[in-house]
Amino acid sequence: MYNFPEYTVQPSPRWVRAYFNGLVVADSREMVLFFERPYPNYFFPKRHVRMEYLHKSDTLEYREGRGETEFWHLEVDGKRCENAALSHRGHGVGDYLTFKWDAIDRWLEEEEEIFVHARNPYHRIDAVPSSRHIEVYVDGIEVAASRKPVLLFETDLPTRYYLPREDVRMELLEKTATVTRCPYKGIAQTFGVRIAEKFNADFAWSYPAPIAACVNIKNLICFYNEVVDISED
Repeated sequence: MYNFPEYTVQPSPRWVRAYFNGLVVADSREMVLFFERPYPNYFFPKRHVRMEYLHKSDTLEYREGRGETEFWHLEVDGKRCENAALSHRGHGVGDYLTFKWDAIDRWLEEEEEIFVHARNPYHRIDAVPSSRHIEVYVDGIEVAASRKPVLLFETDLPTRYYLPREDVRMELLEKTATVTRCPYKGIAQTFGVRIAEKFNADFAWSYPAPIAACVNIKNLICFYNEVVDISED
């Protein structure tokens, strides 16, 4: 994880767009990343924001170390989001503006959709094919065994083992309604594991269409290390 001071500002060469109610309300290739734990935020130059759709709010927030923050409401064709946009007066970003992540319908970085929060350039993910022998057990029952896993190494997280479906007892897995999103991998579908009459919800997941950087894990099955027993050799 990055270890420089909070409220650090760095330029970003990435092209970022923000969509609200079908309209691009911000579009810039001159972004800055404002590092405020736990995640950095994208800030747009105000000249690259459709300010005609923003209405100044009376809300003013102060946080020690960050200073004053002012807010705007966002409204496009009758759809309105209160205090959706904000700008910090200090730290050299007074001429920049960002949006609360969930206020925006769709974020694009270049032509790739981003989920949950802006990507941290100091957060690394490597999806590496391996020949380790991985076995997965739930309540003492083997549910997967593979010598063709893809190991996913991610900053500050445990190693995850993505297994080919032919090496997983898919008859024991059932899709659940849970959908999760990750800025570094994409949208995941989750599975429960049924052992006899016991259903263990959301024990595994899979990315049907991961982002390009993680194409190696497409359609593979991964189990939560924290709730299953995994052995490797």
